[in-house]
Amino acid sequence: MKQLWDISPPVHAGAPVFPGDTAYTQQWAATIGPGCPVNVSAITLSPHVGAHADAPLHYDPDGDAIGNVSLDAFLGPCRVIHAIGCGPLVTPAHIAHALTDLPQRVLVRVYARQPQDRFDDALPAFAPDTVEQLADLGVLLIGIDSASIDPASSKTLDSHQTIRRRGLRVLENLLLDDVPEGDYELIALPLKLTTADASPVRAVLRQLP
Repeated sequence: MKQLWDISPPVHAGAPVFPGDTAYTQQWAATIGPGCPVNVSAITLSPHVGAHADAPLHYDPDGDAIGNVSLDAFLGPCRVIHAIGCGPLVTPAHIAHALTDLPQRVLVRVYARQPQDRFDDALPAFAPDTVEQLADLGVLLIGIDSASIDPASSKTLDSHQTIRRRGLRVLENLLLDDVPEGDYELIALPLKLTTADASPVRAVLRQLP
């Protein structure tokens, strides 16, 4: 059996969210007991909680909702590139060692250990010219193990605007702590949420043959 790496952080009431975003909460609509054979819960959360795929609608007022986005980019060969300790931005120099014969999906690991007990205000993000370079090399999807491809304080979202202009897809808040640098098969399908600006994903990497 091919080895699997689960690259989705746990989602629960204490999972960190972007300041001002909607945290995960859960209530029980029904519980097992006399006259009730099932547990049924109701959950409230931002679609940006945990590992998630942004829709173009997130950064483009005329962009597609996530349910209208093709799934092709979220499934297939990918490369995990380490840029651990890169500082505030992943620059082209941080990933230059791993760009030969690049697949169409690239996930960049910036943390030795992803913070899961707090939101990282100093989260590492992509420099826009890094996104441009990857797009020039034929990449369709970029991912990162921080909460955003732009700095938390950014009001212009330059890297998001670059993926908008270049037609890339993005995964954020992946959990890459135990993933060696190398090539894998990515499976990270968003839900078919027809009006949403993002979707949670259960992201996994599978060992290639």
